[in-house]
Amino acid sequence: MQKVLPEVYISVDVETAGPNPNLYSMISIGACVVDDPDKGFYVELKPLSEAFIEESLAVSGLSMEHLAAEGIDPAAAMQQFADWVAEVAPAGTAPIFVGFNAVFDWMFVDDYFQRFLQHNPFGHSAVDIKSYFLGMTGGTWAGTSMRFLSPLYLGGVHLSHNALGDARDQAKLFRSMKAEVEARRSSE
Repeated sequence: MQKVLPEVYISVDVETAGPNPNLYSMISIGACVVDDPDKGFYVELKPLSEAFIEESLAVSGLSMEHLAAEGIDPAAAMQQFADWVAEVAPAGTAPIFVGFNAVFDWMFVDDYFQRFLQHNPFGHSAVDIKSYFLGMTGGTWAGTSMRFLSPLYLGGVHLSHNALGDARDQAKLFRSMKAEVEARRSSE
C-alpha cells in the first residue's frame, strides 16, 4: 500500500503572451499556498520570442519591452518557482497545483518546468477549480465562469490579471468551496 502524503494545495496563475506555450511565452507566474495566501510567489519572465497577441498582453498590463528588459531568464525563474514550491511543500508532503481553468495555466507551467528543469515539482496532475465546482453542484460548464462564481465566493470581485493577485483570489475561491463541501458532509 502506497503511503498518502499530507497535501499542500498551491494556487497558481499565469499570464501569457498568447494561447499556447508552443508559440507564445509565459510572462508571469503567481502562486500562493491555498490555506496561507500570504505565502506567495511572483515572477515576471523574459519572453522566449517576440510573438504575442495584443489582447493577451492587454489583460496583464505587461509589455514585451518591459519583460525583455526586466524579466527573469525563464530557466532561473522556473528554478526560483521550484525552490519556492519545495519551501512551502517540504519533503514528506505533496504539492498540489490548483488553478482556475487549470488546463490553461498547467500547460504553460508544465511546459516550462519540463523545458528548463526537466521535472515538474507538481508531478503530472492538477486540481481544476471550475471542475471542482461542477462536481459540487452538478451544474453546467457555462455556470463555472468567474462571472457566476465571483458573486458566490468573492463578493463580486473581478480578477485583476496580476498573477499573484489572481492566485490569491483563486485560493479564496477554492477554500470557500472546500468549506462548503465540508459543511455539507458534517451535516449529513
